[in-house]
Amino acid sequence: MPVQERPRRKYAPRLSREARRAQLLDTALDVLASCELHELAMETVAAAAGIAKPVLYTVFRTRAELVGELLHREHQRGIAQISATLPTDLTTLGPAEAYIASITAFLQAVLANPTRWRLILTVPDSAPRAYRDSLRRTRSAILAQAEDLARAGTALMPQLADVDPHLLAHTLLSFAEMLGRLAVRHPDTYPRERLEKFAASLMGLLGRTTAEVHSAR
Repeated sequence: MPVQERPRRKYAPRLSREARRAQLLDTALDVLASCELHELAMETVAAAAGIAKPVLYTVFRTRAELVGELLHREHQRGIAQISATLPTDLTTLGPAEAYIASITAFLQAVLANPTRWRLILTVPDSAPRAYRDSLRRTRSAILAQAEDLARAGTALMPQLADVDPHLLAHTLLSFAEMLGRLAVRHPDTYPRERLEKFAASLMGLLGRTTAEVHSAR
């Protein structure tokens, strides 16, 4: 009776250490699209990447190392996306239109990378302290940039002359964060178009209201 050959096990293609590291980080991010950070398991990442778990441990010695590097990478990529959305010149569009354009670009970035922005905007309870501290430092830096833009904006709009630039920056940044959270948490209820329309309406209302107050004095 002929002996049946056992099917050969499929092995993952050989990759350089850096290529494997990038692949595993990408895979971990994909896995997180359907689970919370504290649920991320090394076994799941290895299976999704099509490799044996020991191979994963040759790249990341512990789960904490994998999570820490993933959060750091996504945070850095998020910073780059934010930097690209901030206006550099308010004179062409005007402060209100520039802010709306920034909100639009920000929401596009959030919805293009919802898992990344969920990790940034809705910080998991299980996130390492170093990651939380890094997020706070980054937010403070963005707030400082927003305050500079708010000062420039109030200088261009006489009706905003009495508005505190520091509080305005806090308000606009918090508003953008709120829209981002709604976009990643409830994308069906709050599609991008709905959020953009609301932001434009609110900025228009703010401009009209402050103009009326200014002219009444």
